[in-house]
Amino acid sequence: MRSLTQTTAAAAGALVAVAALTVAAPPAAAATRDVTTDVLAGRDVTLSGDTVVTMPSGTTTYDGVLRGEGTLTVRGTGTLILTRDSDFTLPKSRQRQKVSVLGGNHPYVTTADADPPAITVARGATLQYGNGGTAGLIGHFPYNTPAFRLNQNNIRVDGTLRLSLKSAYNLGTISGSGLITQPRFLWGTWDLSGSHSFSGVIDNGTQVNAGRPEFATSLPNLRKVLNQGTWTVDTPLGRTVTMGMDFYQREYGSDINVQSRPGGKVVLTGQYSWSDQGGDTNPSLSDPALNWTPARKNVNKRGTNIKGADVQWGDGTTHKIFMPGTAETVYINLLAARSRSLLTFDYNGPVTLGAPIGGGRYHDTLAAPGAGDIVIKGTKGNDVTFAAVQYYDGSTTVEKGAVLRLGTGKSGGDGGLYTQGGLHKVVNDGSLVLNNTRKALSLPRISGSGSLTQSGSATTTLTGSAVTYTGATTVKKGTLALRGGATLAHSRAIRLTSANSRLDVGASVLRVAAGKSLTGKGTVEGAVTNGGVVASGPTVSGDYTQSAKGELVLRGAPLRVTGEVRLVGDLDLASVATTTKPARKITVIDHKGRAKTTGTFTGLKEGEKLQLNYTTYRISYRGGDGNDVTLTADTDPASTASAHARTPADTLASPDTPTASTAANGLGWWPYVLAAGLLVGLAVPATRLGRGRGRGQGRRGGGRHAA
Repeated sequence: MRSLTQTTAAAAGALVAVAALTVAAPPAAAATRDVTTDVLAGRDVTLSGDTVVTMPSGTTTYDGVLRGEGTLTVRGTGTLILTRDSDFTLPKSRQRQKVSVLGGNHPYVTTADADPPAITVARGATLQYGNGGTAGLIGHFPYNTPAFRLNQNNIRVDGTLRLSLKSAYNLGTISGSGLITQPRFLWGTWDLSGSHSFSGVIDNGTQVNAGRPEFATSLPNLRKVLNQGTWTVDTPLGRTVTMGMDFYQREYGSDINVQSRPGGKVVLTGQYSWSDQGGDTNPSLSDPALNWTPARKNVNKRGTNIKGADVQWGDGTTHKIFMPGTAETVYINLLAARSRSLLTFDYNGPVTLGAPIGGGRYHDTLAAPGAGDIVIKGTKGNDVTFAAVQYYDGSTTVEKGAVLRLGTGKSGGDGGLYTQGGLHKVVNDGSLVLNNTRKALSLPRISGSGSLTQSGSATTTLTGSAVTYTGATTVKKGTLALRGGATLAHSRAIRLTSANSRLDVGASVLRVAAGKSLTGKGTVEGAVTNGGVVASGPTVSGDYTQSAKGELVLRGAPLRVTGEVRLVGDLDLASVATTTKPARKITVIDHKGRAKTTGTFTGLKEGEKLQLNYTTYRISYRGGDGNDVTLTADTDPASTASAHARTPADTLASPDTPTASTAANGLGWWPYVLAAGLLVGLAVPATRLGRGRGRGQGRRGGGRHAA
């Protein structure tokens, strides 16, 4: 049994514990005060903690003032209109946010660890600041912030907040998932500063500053903006501002203005679309094609003004272009303010710009050229089509891995670039595709390491000596013309890939220099000088001159020439072995002109014997109609090949018939026969055409790909 002393001690300990618990217990939470009666009666209200007003259906105009220390929640189903400014604060115990002014001589404001909301608009309720005048805002402004007044009273909107004010105002930090709406034509300005978790919809009827030199704006969760006025994005010095939401427009006259300070950048990853359904709370478009089709009274026309800013459309994770439409439905102005503008396209798939980029005033975008430059970023999959003739005066840069197409290849989708003035140039390190169907293109300055492809039926003309790009040139369709001193001397390869491909060099000469190649099936309009590699198949509507460093590769079809033919250099006969069926006569050059063919391939004089596909041939420069270059078999090629297929290897070549590289390596024709057997049916890529070893007698039996 426990002693009396032990029992007494235990009881005393229990009492101490109870007392301790009593002392440590927190005070009971203050009850929420309902001030609905006071508000409905129009009386001033002094807050002393959490306060609620429950609005009945309909509209209540409140001419009183809210002051004191606490929070306000507006709930119910009706609308509360405030006509006078109110000023109250959160209790001191709930204030935590830190406001800093950074940037030195270029000050900007940041807010960290934002206070909980001082005002809450519950779902179903509507709170309206002002009634079309300059008063009616709830705010407290203790901060010494530059150029704007930062509101300490943050707000949560799950219902509707209507901003019926003509003044400039700030709402602090906003949260919630409802609707914030500003009526049209009031000309009040909302300074939307800092970072906000708000995930609802903003209906901008007049003017929103979503960023200024004095603050950056972040709205990572915002669903949509219904823009029926002017939405302006700006940045502090050296800061990047990203706007990821979709913008919608319902009435004619709205735009998005973009500005930035030096080192600053604005990234727009959503889309600016027309809206024909969904109202204010969920604007949307019933058919994306409506963005490209003019509507009555221009109600679907919208635009963007880039004012001396560094702007990027897309962030490499989408291929939904920011401004979908044509010149009839959108306008894009590239303007110079503090500096020239820069617009970068950064998408991960194909996008089409259907409108011209100009530099005029609002919708009159073609009143002046755009003052800025365009970049197609080298993001994988970034494939941009300009389906309108552009009107900006600066450079166009296509980064490595990116594609820029001028024209869609369909009727009504022709594109182009403004080429006047000294600032215009194309720096192409990716792929430039020319795809117009009707409108001829003219491009005077193209540099870079990228490729150029002519694929449209309309003619493209490259002009002037500033055409210096080093990538491959491909003509798939239509005509690529060279004028005014333009050449393809720097292009590493020229390919004419169809019978409809035409390369028009005019009065100049297409010079295929060492390390360069000309291949394909189309036509070169003009003279060709081959100091590199020409693969047979194209037609040269002019003179063909082959220099001592040149090589002709026979790939099935002959080289067709309508002008004079002057020969020296090499004939690649290994290609004959791999691409030509056994025949009694093989035409190497189909010379359609009247002049004699002059010169010979190195080591292959008139009548020289050579062995090819188990058959002895003689070369002639007077074959065909008198001036073709031909190979004529001494025996039937088919029977010879069949017999030799059953003949031991060491008996194929007769002692008195010249074979390839006999003097050089003593291997005779066999390396070429083996190569032919391995490569039958395989095309030789132009990029693999290269210079072989040795010349003279070593060229008789095979070319640079024989071994």
